[in-house]
Amino acid sequence: MDERFGTAPSAEEMEAIARAAMEGLPEPFAQHLGAVVLQVEEFADAETLKAMEIENPFELTGIYEGLPINERSVEHSGTMPDRVRLFRRPILDEWAERGNERLDHLVRHVLIHEIGHHFGFSDEDMHALEEQV
Repeated sequence: MDERFGTAPSAEEMEAIARAAMEGLPEPFAQHLGAVVLQVEEFADAETLKAMEIENPFELTGIYEGLPINERSVEHSGTMPDRVRLFRRPILDEWAERGNERLDHLVRHVLIHEIGHHFGFSDEDMHALEEQV
């Protein structure tokens, strides 16, 4: 799967990589991710790109959709589950551009960044979490 030549991983294979990374997160983070939906899609849809003010779909590797844990209250019960969407083609493109990074490391990096939004983390907090795994 980390070969530089051959077939690019399918969305299902990339999802398996992301799920393994998610399962490898340390406590207490792992216990708060059970209800987060993980999806791998080829690209972000036009509506998402427009909302993010992004023109080139290769510029968005992932997105967190939901309300961060630190902003929740009882008023938010009954809402849609939080969701992390990873975009396969932009991730593969970034992987190819980097040249020497393992794909599973890049997928984990993108996933941790998006999960960090679930916890309301700053970029600095996300980097610290990434160092723990």
